[in-house]
Amino acid sequence: MAHTDNAAARFVDSHLDAGRADKPAFREVDGEQRTLTYGALAHDSGRAAAAMQAAGLRREERAAMLLLDTNDYPQLFWGALKAGVVAVPLNTLLSASIYDVILRDSWASALFVSAALYDTVAPVLGDNPWLRTIVVVGGVAPAGTISYDDFMAGHEPAETADVSPDDVAFWLYSSGSTGQPKGVTHVHRSLAATADTYGTNVFGVQEDDLVYSAAKIFFAYGLGNAMTFPMSVGATTLLFAGRPTPDGVIDILASQRPTLFCGVPTLFSAMLAQLEGGAKADFALRLCISAGEALPEATGIGWHAKTGVDILDGVGSTEMLHIFLSNREGDVVYGTSGVAVPGYDLRLVGEDGNEVDVGEIGELLVAGESASDGYWNQLDKSRATFEGVWTRTGDKYERRADGRYIYCGRTDDLFKVSGIWVSPFEVEQSITAHPSVVEAAVVAAADDAGLLKPKAFVVLKDGADSQDIDSSIKSLVQDDIGKWKYPRWVEVVDDLPKTATGKIQRFKLRDGA
Repeated sequence: MAHTDNAAARFVDSHLDAGRADKPAFREVDGEQRTLTYGALAHDSGRAAAAMQAAGLRREERAAMLLLDTNDYPQLFWGALKAGVVAVPLNTLLSASIYDVILRDSWASALFVSAALYDTVAPVLGDNPWLRTIVVVGGVAPAGTISYDDFMAGHEPAETADVSPDDVAFWLYSSGSTGQPKGVTHVHRSLAATADTYGTNVFGVQEDDLVYSAAKIFFAYGLGNAMTFPMSVGATTLLFAGRPTPDGVIDILASQRPTLFCGVPTLFSAMLAQLEGGAKADFALRLCISAGEALPEATGIGWHAKTGVDILDGVGSTEMLHIFLSNREGDVVYGTSGVAVPGYDLRLVGEDGNEVDVGEIGELLVAGESASDGYWNQLDKSRATFEGVWTRTGDKYERRADGRYIYCGRTDDLFKVSGIWVSPFEVEQSITAHPSVVEAAVVAAADDAGLLKPKAFVVLKDGADSQDIDSSIKSLVQDDIGKWKYPRWVEVVDDLPKTATGKIQRFKLRDGA
């Protein structure tokens, strides 16, 4: 094969020359429990590339992927890159209205959708002006679509497209301060950049490792954990299509025996609660990592006591593709986010743009080779976030004298739930659609484990019945904008604190939450 800077050449095709054709790359742990070898992945991703080209997908056109974590996912993701097509993994937990926004915004020419998710997105497909091909994966194809088997039938592997390292490879959608999705564009060399920095220097994945990531592939965090890092060295990844419940993940860790586990603080806390009272956990883990939100100190200490394994708490972003600030093996201080990952530079700046002193709080800026080259069709937001080599994270941090960073909160009102950003405005808009609600304000409140969750303060219409308002608002938000965004607490109030100009003063609500 001729040299190319296509990321698929390194992460997929190179394993054939390394003698790993028969080595399992992915193993499903539910359903048919299929195994996908590196050789089969190279062959079938090449066939997927050929099928995309035969379907008329041209270079740089977008292929949206609304897929569960099964072996078909890496075949299609890497197949798109081999074809020079831009892969666009989509969050599987969104509502039809949000999928409509993303599909239209991206001008996606093709949609690959798991059969189990088709009914969710189907209502917005009929009048989409861009979609030419809809492929249903893992089930019967409804009228107007094609099954994955039929899509792939008769195609031999295509040559891996020769691309520049700075050609766009994939997008990941991230909600911003307005709550509207933003297409974060990443180039081919970004994948290697994360593998050569965090993957090598912190995660430390080795060829004989078995990796399981509770965070799904559609997350930037999950993409690195489940594909980029293990595939960089020829390791094996466990794929689980279902929802990662605490008891389900504990069963996977106990029965499948992964050596590396990638979770989020909410899940670690819930799993620790499940394990309390029993004997020390019998896992085969040698290391765990966490990201998405700050890991509570008590959770890290408790997990180590129960499992004998550390959790490396780290900080990353969709814009930077993976973790750039982290604790490291043998150098863990719970309650801190650690130090800069080798290959990244960090700055803390005040509102004047100047660097703050040790012990002072500033906004975190990061520079590194994995940075996005911008937001699709959102120039103003790109300019506000990407300043030369520096990327604004929107996170407030304090740097200690020993160089460790302590998370202090967001520069605005956004917060993360289970590693996913939540916009209070978006949740408020959903709540105010309730027929009994006049207005609402949403803030972050800590649960018993110290993890942030949405709390809603609502003002009801005169004469409205407050009975069952809690459950009806929660159901409304879950159905409207996302399963994780619903308020865990709903408090009915007479009015909301506001400025003279009518703006809600959320900080007053947060102080009382």
